[in-house]
Amino acid sequence: MLRALTLVLLLSSPARACDTALLLAIDVSGSIDGGDYALQVQGLAAALSDPVVADILVQGQVALAVMQWSGLGEQALVQPWQRMLAPGDVARFAAVAATTRRAFVNSRTAVGEAITVAVAEFAAVPDCRRRVIDISGDGPENAGNGVGAARRAAIAAGIGINAIAIEESGLPSPVSAFYERLVVTPGGFVMTARGLGDYARTLRAKLLRELEKPVG
Repeated sequence: MLRALTLVLLLSSPARACDTALLLAIDVSGSIDGGDYALQVQGLAAALSDPVVADILVQGQVALAVMQWSGLGEQALVQPWQRMLAPGDVARFAAVAATTRRAFVNSRTAVGEAITVAVAEFAAVPDCRRRVIDISGDGPENAGNGVGAARRAAIAAGIGINAIAIEESGLPSPVSAFYERLVVTPGGFVMTARGLGDYARTLRAKLLRELEKPVG
């Protein structure tokens, strides 16, 4: 009798609300060659497959989506919103990420338009407590010149923007400075990957920080 009552209570309890909606916006502009693209999607899959990251995604019932972006009019939601309700959901999402075909080639870098399109995608996940754009890129805006207005629109909508700046090896960090100064929202942050070979490690650390967990 007690077991039956417990089952009824579990079935009748409302599902826990989504903690965070996280849109992963990946740069596929002309400066990203075929090898770089492979490192980027494999790095995404590796970061999502990390046991600590996967556990946090499920605990928070996080909604994930992946958008590829490049020049003007070149943004594609290559993985629509999915809720991470069980470990299998994370594993399937990561597997698709690793094999997703590139949406655009040989184009420019329209950061502002990427943010504008990303902001609109959050209409599909209105129940999530937090909404965050996780944008990665290896260069500043060179098409559209709309990053300032797009950032202001994200702030007005209550959407945060964090970034991974993909830099060449060496000390100067011009891409990081661009994202820090013009792209991330108040309270947001930039993490720097020294080449795309460093992307998986940086993204893992960034996901843990975005989901408000200590980085280990």
